[in-house]
Parts: sequence; structure tokens; C-alpha cells
Amino acid sequence: MTYLSKRQPMTRRNFVRTVFGSFFLAASLMIISPALADDLDQLRSAGTVGEAFDGYARARSDSAKDFVATVNAKRREIYAKRAQKEGVSVEQVGRVYAAEIIKKAPDGTWVLSESGKWTQK
Repeated sequence: MTYLSKRQPMTRRNFVRTVFGSFFLAASLMIISPALADDLDQLRSAGTVGEAFDGYARARSDSAKDFVATVNAKRREIYAKRAQKEGVSVEQVGRVYAAEIIKKAPDGTWVLSESGKWTQK
């Protein structure tokens, strides 16, 4: 059983896994170069790029489409590695990462819900 498939009681082992998973998430997202991360924060603050429920960025302007494609390609690679390691789908991993990405995104970031509605953080 993996941390993504079912909610488990918070044992010491599960706590360590959760902490490690959060660290892994932060470290994985740092793989996206600092310059790229800075650009992403600027574009999110400007409303040009938003974040979605599935862990992928969305271009809210045509001018950001290439940038978002680059960010999402890197995320997809990270998600695929984690999914393989955990024995779950890439989609499940993306949804877990989405919560952390949105939490850490700057105020003013646009967030796309699963229902297709945009709201501002």
C-alpha cells in the first residue's frame, strides 16, 4: 500500500514518509532551475500562468504557452518517476503535488478547479 492509495493512520513510519514526501516534493520542484522558478512566480503573480488541480500549470495567455509547456514537461517527468516508485498513476501523483504547488504559489495566483472554474488565491 502506498501513501497515495489510501489514507493510513499516522504512525511514526507514516509521519516519516509524509515528511520525506514533502521534502522530496520541494527538492523535486527545485530541480526546475531557480531562474525558471522565478519566472514562474512572476507569471503567476501577473495572472499569465495559473495552477490546476492536476498538478500542471495552465497558460492564461497565449504568450505563456511555450513557457508552460516547458514547466509541465519537467513536472511530468518528476511525476512519472514518483508514480513508478510508488506503484500508482501519474495522475494520482500530480494531484498530490498540486496541493503543495498551490499552497506554495504566490498570493494572487489563479487556480483552476476540477470543475473548470478559475479562482484567485
